[in-house]
Amino acid sequence: MFGRHHEGRGRGEFWGRGGFEGDGPGDFFGRGFGGRGRVFGHGDLRLVILALIAEKPRHGYELIRAIEEKFGGAYAPSPGAVYPTLTLLEEQDHIRSEASEGTKKLYTITPEGEAFLAENRDAVDGVMARMDLAASAFSARSTPEMVREALHTFRHALQMHRGPWTQAEAERVRAIIEKAARDIVGGQG
Repeated sequence: MFGRHHEGRGRGEFWGRGGFEGDGPGDFFGRGFGGRGRVFGHGDLRLVILALIAEKPRHGYELIRAIEEKFGGAYAPSPGAVYPTLTLLEEQDHIRSEASEGTKKLYTITPEGEAFLAENRDAVDGVMARMDLAASAFSARSTPEMVREALHTFRHALQMHRGPWTQAEAERVRAIIEKAARDIVGGQG
């Protein structure tokens, strides 16, 4: 039926209550939020990605952001979970990619992918409903959009770091991050 590997591997992000690994068993309301465990059940991430691509062609980063928006900012899947899932969907002929904007790939659904979604409509509707519930449950505690955008900018800055990571440079950046973390916690009133 559908392979159960590639999904949920890597680091998940849950801005409201700290990070967690996405490798263990769990679900949205068990261990998936606030504890350690998976956010998506087996096969769920694949269905979500396929459903989002069926809505409109998307790049990998757009899929990550769309899922984060569906969770009301409470969770964003890691690239280490999304890109292997895209590769799996391509291998299964459910999506195809074409080069766009340099090295970016634009993913579109195939007729086989549309048929797979139709065959699994109940499962797709279920996982989408769970995402809506999770977003509602955590919206009061979710990080404001402007802070999430600043985090995205921060991650981008780390990825854009030029030159080698010397010991001195790593210590300098670590000190900046640790000071920011202390300032954030210390600023709570």
